[in-house]
Amino acid sequence: MSSPSRSPFAKLFTMMILEFFIWGAWLPLIWGYMGGAVDKGGLGFTDFQQVWIGSAFAISSILAIFFSNQFADRKFAAERFMAFSHLVGGIAILSLYWVKSFELFFVLMLIHSILYVPTISVANSLAFANMSNATREFGLVRMGGTIGWILAAWPLYFVLQGKEGVEAMNATRNIFLISGGASLVLAAFSLTLPHTPPKPATGEASLAWLKAGKNLMIPCILVLFVVTFIDSTIHNGYFLVTGGFLENKVGFKKEWIMPIMSLGQVAEILTMAVLGLALKKLGWRKTLLIGIAGHVVRFAAYAYFPQSQALIIVVQLLHGICYAFFFATVYIFVDAIFPKDVRSSAQGWFNLLILGLGDLAAKWTFIPLAKSLTNAEGVVDYKNLFLVPTGLGVLAMLLLLVAFHPPKDVQPDGNVSH
Repeated sequence: MSSPSRSPFAKLFTMMILEFFIWGAWLPLIWGYMGGAVDKGGLGFTDFQQVWIGSAFAISSILAIFFSNQFADRKFAAERFMAFSHLVGGIAILSLYWVKSFELFFVLMLIHSILYVPTISVANSLAFANMSNATREFGLVRMGGTIGWILAAWPLYFVLQGKEGVEAMNATRNIFLISGGASLVLAAFSLTLPHTPPKPATGEASLAWLKAGKNLMIPCILVLFVVTFIDSTIHNGYFLVTGGFLENKVGFKKEWIMPIMSLGQVAEILTMAVLGLALKKLGWRKTLLIGIAGHVVRFAAYAYFPQSQALIIVVQLLHGICYAFFFATVYIFVDAIFPKDVRSSAQGWFNLLILGLGDLAAKWTFIPLAKSLTNAEGVVDYKNLFLVPTGLGVLAMLLLLVAFHPPKDVQPDGNVSH
């Protein structure tokens, strides 16, 4: 007979698998599809139109701070909010399979994003509410999201295998069917999650997002907030430029792009499994520094050794370290340092950077930058393109090293109270 603690873990783990499968199914390949020529099966959207569609996540993250997270926290049980959001959001992303016009494509992506983005922090909040020890357990639960991202990559390998040109571009549209289908499955599964009731919206608690925002002025939190913005810009930029780089510069076939990129998530499984131990041994700052260093090494390899397919494959493994050692650590730190009544809203503030402002900065930086570094023959100067995120990573590491000093009584020792 299974213990009570195992049942919530299994459900939370499955929730994370589906949560990130939805996102991972469409994100890496959507850019080539949107920007592809119409006569080659693409949508023919301009760079400006692609940036706006990509900005839907950023817009949604801003709305999540002032509406969705606060509204979900205070009005709805978390599992019901998840069910509704994934039902409607799933229908929206599913519909993109048939949409060709920019206006309708943007509206549907915005609807999906507005409903999907808050579920990431709500899923984190729901997980934290049903764990007894966040430092020890969150990395293992969040590992489900990593597995979900990997699982999302492989259906596309079989869908695209052996296809080229127009046939491959038309097959790429299946990313929306796969993502939307997973969203509808999660909508149903959410109703089986542990009941996580809303928090009463009385007094100061009703302004949890504002109280959490004031805590951002605490020096160590402010430094981490700035560093998270920089690292989020780098992280989101990876998804914008890596697919085209692997195909056009390194020379991999289209069907191999997502499986190769998914190697980072394989590494993430391992790093998530040891994250609790690493935090306890290394502390907040060293763990975060390792996470950012992964970005620096990977983009430097992109810039200087694009001719080495073996090396480019190997450095994909660093992506897992980048996510687990930085972003998962940020979520755990936020849960540890913020007051209990505003933790979910605090997670929302950091998601504003990770999914919102950092994502927006990446879209408005990397897409125009790549275009400016593309010559008349369509060849991109990838070396100078990748030196930008390399330099940003070094800057973020220096800020952490010099200015990040968390309180001694907030340590990743496995005894964070809830």
